[in-house]
Amino acid sequence: MGRCAWTDLPEQVREAVQAHTGQVTKVTPPPAGNHAHFTGMLTTTTGTVFVKGAHKEPDRDGTEVAALRNEARINPYVQPYAPRLHWIIEEAGWLLLGVEHVQARHADYSPGSPDLALLAKTVETFQVMPAPDAVVLQVERRWQPLLDDVSAMAGGSLIHADLNPDNLLITATGRAYAVDWAFTSRGAAWVELGLLIPWLLKAGHTPDQVAHWLERFPSWTQAAPSDIDRLAWAYAETWRRRSTTDPVTPWKAELADLGRQWADYRRAWPLL
Repeated sequence: MGRCAWTDLPEQVREAVQAHTGQVTKVTPPPAGNHAHFTGMLTTTTGTVFVKGAHKEPDRDGTEVAALRNEARINPYVQPYAPRLHWIIEEAGWLLLGVEHVQARHADYSPGSPDLALLAKTVETFQVMPAPDAVVLQVERRWQPLLDDVSAMAGGSLIHADLNPDNLLITATGRAYAVDWAFTSRGAAWVELGLLIPWLLKAGHTPDQVAHWLERFPSWTQAAPSDIDRLAWAYAETWRRRSTTDPVTPWKAELADLGRQWADYRRAWPLL
């Protein structure tokens, strides 16, 4: 199922939303995001709320619904670092989350950006947060199909797992909010940094600059270089395979290329 508009939602679903929000007077779709069937900022008679939802498959939740359930389950434990979840609706085969609307812009990860300090502060906060019991995903399982031993990636730290610049919002007062917690997992703290690398490369950093920036994080400097190499290779190979099987989705090929840049820099390819 592709992305749908507010008016495409069943009337029962729209009525259930408006029971929480008041009458919807305007719907503004977001410029980015691809993990829900409906997303939009709803302007209503009682204020503004961000809504994301997904349609269930006939006999199971499906990937998108499962991701939203993960996000809803975790939200109370990641305050005040995430917009607050206001309500959950299950109606007519749909699951929808109503989330606090934050007036903010997307972060800028380019070299020299002041937002990099806010990113570092956010990451440092998560690095020392133990994952609550509500976090059930284990980050190392992503690479079990490729690696015979993923134990170095396992752990009990909170891993957001998708801190791309669209998912870090910066307010006018300089406060940072992390959004889209759909893939939040538990794992070794240094893995969060490994997953951040492609976004820094995309923003214009060289691999040398990225390596230097990562040196501020103890979890990274204490990780075994061979484990960092294994993650670099596994990330690049994962997205290479996904882009090969889905060549019409450009962002998958882009992630494969960014992963390869870092794997080449690390000389991780002998792992093949």
